[in-house]
Amino acid sequence: MALSGAHYSGVVTIRLYDTSARQIRDFTPLEPGCVSIYLCGATVQAAPHIGHIRSGLNFDIMRRWFEYRGYRVTFVRNVTDIDDKIIAKSHEQNRPWWSIGYDNERAFNEGYTALGCLPPTYEPRATGHITEMVEMMQGLIERGHAYAADGNVYFDVRSFPRYLELSRQELDNLLQPSGEGETGKRDPRDFAMWKAAKPGEPTWPTPWGPGRPGWHLECSAMAHKYLGSAFDIHGGGLDLIFPHHENEIAQAKAYGDDFAQYWVHNAWVTLAGDKMSKSLGNSVLVSEMVKQWRPVVLRYYLGTPHYRSMIEYSEESLREAESAFARIEGFAQRVIELVGKTVEPAAEVPPAFAEAMDDDLGVPQALAVVHTTVRQGNSALAADDKDAAVARLAEVRAMLGVLGLDPLDPHWAGEPGDRGEDLNGVVDSLVRLVLDQRESARARKDWATADAIRDQLKQSGLAIEDGPQGPRWSLGQR
Repeated sequence: MALSGAHYSGVVTIRLYDTSARQIRDFTPLEPGCVSIYLCGATVQAAPHIGHIRSGLNFDIMRRWFEYRGYRVTFVRNVTDIDDKIIAKSHEQNRPWWSIGYDNERAFNEGYTALGCLPPTYEPRATGHITEMVEMMQGLIERGHAYAADGNVYFDVRSFPRYLELSRQELDNLLQPSGEGETGKRDPRDFAMWKAAKPGEPTWPTPWGPGRPGWHLECSAMAHKYLGSAFDIHGGGLDLIFPHHENEIAQAKAYGDDFAQYWVHNAWVTLAGDKMSKSLGNSVLVSEMVKQWRPVVLRYYLGTPHYRSMIEYSEESLREAESAFARIEGFAQRVIELVGKTVEPAAEVPPAFAEAMDDDLGVPQALAVVHTTVRQGNSALAADDKDAAVARLAEVRAMLGVLGLDPLDPHWAGEPGDRGEDLNGVVDSLVRLVLDQRESARARKDWATADAIRDQLKQSGLAIEDGPQGPRWSLGQR
């Protein structure tokens, strides 16, 4: 999915909400013209629901906007392929842990691809970086910030005075009971970086005995390996602020890294007010959603609210997204039919769109510019102003290209995805038969029958438009 060319003049100011500062800040990269992003990716104990994919999609839009503005982006999204939940699933299903992880990693990548997310620059797995984790633990023990006990390695939270600055909690009010097998802690709030071997669990050798990584260590180690001791943006869902991101900061900074300069967190997809999660039994799997809805509609639904706003899941909201995108798509199709060839995206997005995106990725405000432009284009079509209609479509393509929603992008060709092109063709053939009957009624001036057919199609959720090349149908609003 190609993006527009470079639009970096050295004076562009992009502003982002930094969780650590609790305010919107001007973005100043560590290296001029370059942006480094680390996003906490999937823990692959199960297939993804749309709440999981939302995070990847939000940061995909961020990455696209930086690239549109001319920055060279290094985007790292990790895979947690070993943790307590994956091991528990392995025991429940009597399957190797790596088999569960691999199958679900593929499911995540299929979901990202289906919804048009660009592949990351690097996608490291936790189990591929044990060496880096051991090196970091050794450095932390030498610096007095970690200690080994009974084969476990713990981070000493009291050794790091800035612990909990991101989540703004008080250590004395923080209670973390010891996990199973986490023996030898000096303080119950100390967290495990390495967990001693247990029967039936995968292990790797270390100077402190065999075991496996704790959850938090992997990201500190992998961010250091791929982005260095300092990088621009660390992202993830709101639920990761504590303990995961808080513990990452403690490990990395105690090790000597400057770590992330900005912390950006996306909000959740909720159902009946609760965060969508497998543990609550309210997850909506991506693999099932793409059978019910076009993937581009799912991207529109998940990607167009502001990344810091909660999305309350409902089929009504998805139908609204479907109708909104259909209006954009219908405009594009009408212009292409009129000119008889494709219309390339404009070289620049409209200033109002750019202003909205520069201001903390204001996608809702940017999308309003898109719909205004579509309305202007439809007015141009109604006035038979071909040049204006083409110009508006070029602008729409440029804007939607940044959002990964360009209806003419080859990525979306052949939709509706798993529902199959054959089914789409069958529906089109059936509708055409009905439209032919309507045209026959119009030819014999049987206006009552023609109108009745049109109204019946409308009640079925189809919109009929009469044009110079005959009637055409599109998904309307019931």
